[in-house]
Amino acid sequence: MKFIKSLGIAALLVSSINTAVFAAEAAAPSKDIVAVASSAGSFNTLVAAVKAAGLVETLQGKGPFTVFAPTDEAFAKLPAGTVESLLKPENKEKLVAILTYHVVAGKVMAADVKTGKVKTVNGQELDVKAWSGKVSVNGAKVTAADVAASNGVIHVIDTVVLPK
Repeated sequence: MKFIKSLGIAALLVSSINTAVFAAEAAAPSKDIVAVASSAGSFNTLVAAVKAAGLVETLQGKGPFTVFAPTDEAFAKLPAGTVESLLKPENKEKLVAILTYHVVAGKVMAADVKTGKVKTVNGQELDVKAWSGKVSVNGAKVTAADVAASNGVIHVIDTVVLPK
């Protein structure tokens, strides 16, 4: 009987330790922004663009960064041939400008978003609107917020936003 009680207590302890480990992992994610986007499965075009633009190391850096990440469906809304053209080496500068327009320095969680202009890493501003728990960026809707990464946060958007 003592053995069974001890076994039950040990199982409870192991379960508690596993729960604590998973909670710690969720609280402090181990994957950087690029790894999170790569593993999500809905940012294949964005990841390809980040690679073509030579921004992988930057987005794997210390940060923190807030990334408004367009999904593959968002990229598909662009005129036919646009993505293919942007991925060409001769268009790298334009691609960098577009991608860095989706990045804000610092970690901004959804609860902290306020309506107004926000300066992006490329130097231009995004027009952010927040209302009734919803957020849009230059008209693109945030469809999922606060996707945690070790070096910042990702907010998923439904449209690619373009700099001026």
